Amino acid sequence: MGRASQAQAQENRQRVIETASRLFRESGTEVSVADLMKAAGLTHGGFYKQFTSKGALIAEAAAHAFDEQTRLRAAVLEQHPGHRDDAQREVIDAYLSPEHRDRAADGCPIAGLAVDVARGHGSPEARQVFAEQVEATAEWLATKDDDGLTRLATMVGALILARATKDAPISENFLTAARKAL
Repeated sequence: MGRASQAQAQENRQRVIETASRLFRESGTEVSVADLMKAAGLTHGGFYKQFTSKGALIAEAAAHAFDEQTRLRAAVLEQHPGHRDDAQREVIDAYLSPEHRDRAADGCPIAGLAVDVARGHGSPEARQVFAEQVEATAEWLATKDDDGLTRLATMVGALILARATKDAPISENFLTAARKAL
């Protein structure tokens, strides 16, 4: 079998980043390289042709996940020209919904990756990406009365607790209580 073309190699690399972004948010960064590559439909050996380390991939996968979230927020803001508070309300309501709780792979990278980043999984680059994007998300949520940190902490905390108690009635209560508080 011949070598992949440069275009195919780039496509494969992007597929790995997208797959890792979903798997890491859903299952954590301890997903093995072998399982990750299998999920991407590629061989394990191909990983090291594309990435210097798993930590480097974690940083790129986190950046990809945050880019997705940034695009979603921008799209909502576009739907509410001149009414940032309405856009923020829509984002908060969607964030604190059962649908978001149940779709971790497509969801918030802060809630999906915070524990792994706190435990030092990944790389210094991953921690840097995470910190910068958490700050940017808080800034987006800021109001004239709040710097966004309280809103972000409430949202992320409620989502993590709702996911942890998904099969119990209290799960929905966490989401409802946070929506009311915000």
